Amino acid sequence: MSHLYNGMPAAGLQGVVWRKSCHSNPNGSCLEVAALPDGEVAVRNSRDPGGPALIYTPAEITAFLLGAKDGEFDYLIR
Repeated sequence: MSHLYNGMPAAGLQGVVWRKSCHSNPNGSCLEVAALPDGEVAVRNSRDPGGPALIYTPAEITAFLLGAKDGEFDYLIR
């Protein structure tokens, strides 16, 4: 895999498997995530699968998921 960087085209992440939540919006408005070989996680917008991907370290993803599970971001849901 080529050099990974935030904002790289998601299409450049060859061979990864993108997944989205079963709670995703039926009109396609959701985020998709992919595990990368080095343990990092890529995130992309499902409406723009070739668009930019954000790359997060395992520590960053862990902190976010634990915060989400604890309800720290519930105020964002309308």
